[in-house]
Amino acid sequence: MKDNFSKQSDKYFKFRTGYPAELFTLIGKLTRSKINCWDCATGNGQLAGELSGSFENVYATDISSNQISQAFKSTNIHYSVQPAEQTNFEDDLFDLVVVGQAIHWFEFEKFYSEVRRTCKPGALLIVIGYGNPKIDPNIDPVLDHFYKNIVGPFWDTERKYIDEEYKTIPFPFEEIKHTEFSITCDWTLEHFIEYINTWSGVKHYINRNGVNPVNEVNDILKSKWHKKIKKVEFSLLLRIGKVK
Repeated sequence: MKDNFSKQSDKYFKFRTGYPAELFTLIGKLTRSKINCWDCATGNGQLAGELSGSFENVYATDISSNQISQAFKSTNIHYSVQPAEQTNFEDDLFDLVVVGQAIHWFEFEKFYSEVRRTCKPGALLIVIGYGNPKIDPNIDPVLDHFYKNIVGPFWDTERKYIDEEYKTIPFPFEEIKHTEFSITCDWTLEHFIEYINTWSGVKHYINRNGVNPVNEVNDILKSKWHKKIKKVEFSLLLRIGKVK
């Protein structure tokens, strides 16, 4: 798994979006037992923090110790630095495995083998993600141009799975149908720009060229961001499967 997020992990914690309350209501309804949960590639612990209120134990892993150092803390969240594909967890431990905005980085078959090994019969695997946000007809074309044409050549190949809304990832589990969700945030322009700065494509561009490509669209965004606070909406990408 690539580690694109250890640097500036504090910004990732501050400026990435969270997940809607309706998602956790659904998770609560679908999970029969709420003893042990694995939040794989936990990042800054957003999912772990939400799930810690429902599960006795949340085991949260990531390959980035920097991310974990910034993560939400709770007495029943157990953090460890481990890859998704090989962990030290015992067999038949988990009632639920969740992956937030990360499965596209995994070696799929190795990860799925680890999920099968560590999950109890009847456990669920829930894969969550989100693509590019929508704001309004004035700003959306600017963001689309920036995403495709300015930083487009600098995205990792795995980004295609986000663009394809996780519909093309291998998912060899009995799938559970669900309602569609979205993530809605009230952001200032400054927050939105900092969010863009967390993109791995932006980081790759800076590493290659020595300048920040966000500077190319700063003034344009300022001229079109007419209100102090704007609604920023992300479509939630969601796959839910029965493991055993």
